[in-house]
Amino acid sequence: MSFGAWLKTHYDEKGPVRWLAFFLEVVSASVLFFLMALTCVDVLGRYLFNSPLHGGTEMTEIGLAVMVFAAMPVITWRGGHIVVDLLDRFLGSKIVKVLSLFAALVMSSSLYFLALRIFELGERSIRRGVVTEFLAMPTGYIVQYIAIMSWATAFGMITYGVYRILFQEHKA
Repeated sequence: MSFGAWLKTHYDEKGPVRWLAFFLEVVSASVLFFLMALTCVDVLGRYLFNSPLHGGTEMTEIGLAVMVFAAMPVITWRGGHIVVDLLDRFLGSKIVKVLSLFAALVMSSSLYFLALRIFELGERSIRRGVVTEFLAMPTGYIVQYIAIMSWATAFGMITYGVYRILFQEHKA
């Protein structure tokens, strides 16, 4: 099976969104693998050689931020969030769609304005030269990455997420 056929089989998205989803999942999976290897090296160093990995905590924190915020847009536009639908069977399908659209609007606008503030904090960190304690890595760029991925999540929810709510059949 060719890579293109594999991608088409495993990803429901269409066009460039399919490649974006694949890329973001590769980033997230690679960082997760890096975190696993980092933790193994840190534990082995700590217990066998009495010397933990210098800056391991900082790399773990940054890796977690990269991993979570790389996966967030994909999970959002696929509708992969946990949803409590206790009242859905009692409410009509039109009311459920209206409530879903309202929730998408609230999530998108919240993420947009939150990302705006996060980006400003990242700019301030860069201006002030804020770095991590052990590795002296600039933190502002990671903070700005979080803001950009939050904007991507908001954009994905307000576009493809709303399309999914309105025009695709509900999968139980």
